[in-house]
Amino acid sequence: MAKVTMPQLGESVAEGTIGKWLKQPGDTVAKYEPLLEVITDKVNAEVPSPFEGVLKEILVEEGATVPNNAEIAVIETADEASAGGTAAAPAPAPAPAASASAAPKAEPAPPAEPAKAAPTFVPADGPAGSDERPERAAASATNAAGATNAAPAAAAASSPPTAVAAEPADAAGNPDARMTPAVRRLLREHGLTAAQIVGTGGGGRITREDVTNYVESQRTGQPVGGQAVGGQAPVMAPPAAASTNGSGAATPTAPTAPATAPAPAATSAPAAAAATTSAPGIDFPAGADEVLVPMTQMRKGIAAQMTKALQAPHAYVQMEVDVTRLVAFREKNKRDYQAREGLSLSFVPFVVKASAEALKRNPTFNAHWTEQGLLAKRRVNIGVAVAVDEGLIVPVIRDADQLSIHGLNAAIADVAARAKAGKFKLDDFGGGTFTVDNTGYLGTNLVMPILNVPEVGIVTMEAITKRPVVVATPDGDVIAIRPVMNMVLGVDHRANDGAGGAALLRDIKAWLERVGPDTAIY
Repeated sequence: MAKVTMPQLGESVAEGTIGKWLKQPGDTVAKYEPLLEVITDKVNAEVPSPFEGVLKEILVEEGATVPNNAEIAVIETADEASAGGTAAAPAPAPAPAASASAAPKAEPAPPAEPAKAAPTFVPADGPAGSDERPERAAASATNAAGATNAAPAAAAASSPPTAVAAEPADAAGNPDARMTPAVRRLLREHGLTAAQIVGTGGGGRITREDVTNYVESQRTGQPVGGQAVGGQAPVMAPPAAASTNGSGAATPTAPTAPATAPAPAATSAPAAAAATTSAPGIDFPAGADEVLVPMTQMRKGIAAQMTKALQAPHAYVQMEVDVTRLVAFREKNKRDYQAREGLSLSFVPFVVKASAEALKRNPTFNAHWTEQGLLAKRRVNIGVAVAVDEGLIVPVIRDADQLSIHGLNAAIADVAARAKAGKFKLDDFGGGTFTVDNTGYLGTNLVMPILNVPEVGIVTMEAITKRPVVVATPDGDVIAIRPVMNMVLGVDHRANDGAGGAALLRDIKAWLERVGPDTAIY
């Protein structure tokens, strides 16, 4: 029998949580077919089967956390099945006796599945916070719609609890909402289902705070932390939605509040004002001057990684890049490219390509730092930092130096689409040798990046802004308006010095400034 072990999802990840088994004992599994989902502090990832055969036994149940390389399942390979075919043939004959003895082993698994199915979670949909702005807007609209339905539940605390829970349970939350195993356990502990909770996380994901706020609102009969009126949705939604939700909170006994929003809004001005004056993403309870925002699993992971990263001595190098030719090239080609490929042509693949080419000229930056010294890497695997709802993830584009501009653009677009859908692959993480951080889309001009240890270099691409610059011409220097992009290179000073960092950034700058009509997209 072949043993399946817990994979390592990144250099700094020591354990993983079984999110969902995509196959059950007795199912046939093809090699590299998705077998299960693993959840870490940062992401969900589908783990492919390393073998072809039949899944014989699941050793670790959903929700359990185990260290890397721990055995989690047993697969009978095709070779083993054919070799043992003659020996296994007599076994089916005593079916009645065998089934009686096998029943105790088979019995625990089916009850466990319904117990987990009761909250009707679907972790396969993706990791915490894997959505982007358009999806968050949709989630906000969903939460805002659910808020008016959830309000009667908080108001009817004095009526029979079963009737109160049953009424909004169908309308308030999403029975297929995503959540972490810890939140699933919390739901079971309180006898709740996902349909009763309005998720305020990315893409409608249910967070621990959503559950605790709901439990508190049922205990007190008052909306606590906004859960009974859609959690943080009033803050994320447009002001009109915030007013509507605020009015729902002030008139919990009026199930028809959405149809008569103007009248309740007039009576709930303080509530609406509180919702609109709170800091973005945070609801302050009435009369509270401060509120503790608990760390999510992703933020805990980021905190641990950043603390570790800052133990490395950072040095920074900054240069201005004249991207006049790059901007003109993209402007000229983007429409035809999008019509042909169905993808937008971003600036990011150009910077990744420039970095990959520069790393081949400066190999000490395509490396990891170890206690024994610098571990140089042959393959150029560039991570692209992606901001998601709850934090930051860095999926890796492998062999970036072997890809064209189009190949890089397609790979980055594919990762972004899977981030939005929460469908990461095991190969998306780990093994990165250098990182590109696109902070410029937010309008930044100077960011001091933190190394993605054990990597020894990270570069930012800042906003492209038009600036007056001095340009040398045959007739002398003139002042011209040019699109300019700042770039900042973070260096692990144990591995490289400032001079080496300047050489690397100079080569990245030179490649970007050479882009022109003869630059190949394919």
